[in-house]
Amino acid sequence: MAVQGYNNLQIGSTNSQKPFLPRTYKGFSTVNSNSIKGSLYDLTLIKQDLINQFYIRKGEKLENPEFGTIIWDMIFEPLTEQTKSLIVNDVTVIVNSDPRIKSIQTIVTQVKLGLQIELTLMYVPYNIQETMQLTFDQSNGIS
Repeated sequence: MAVQGYNNLQIGSTNSQKPFLPRTYKGFSTVNSNSIKGSLYDLTLIKQDLINQFYIRKGEKLENPEFGTIIWDMIFEPLTEQTKSLIVNDVTVIVNSDPRIKSIQTIVTQVKLGLQIELTLMYVPYNIQETMQLTFDQSNGIS
């Protein structure tokens, strides 16, 4: 399958060489110790940017009270349809606020001591779909 704008680029080829993908997005992270000198690129950077927003409770970021998520406030609430709907709406707004990704599906389930969010995402520039699971635990934070 060819990616839009790249006529000769093959995704999912079976040969052992990975196709060359130019590094479109470049960023820095102090969280991921596996990255070289803290540098993150492309899909890894997009995922880390998304996770960063889920680590912050809405209203905690200085000068940007709309940044973050309401999920931390919902951990202790009963998981009703209304609560699920609020969480799904919040997750959708967070994901869709980044033009590099699009929310396809969000599933909220209750797990021991917290909530699990299963996100199906589309990485728009790469036309790649992926499922990500985030567990929000009342004693350990996000995992």
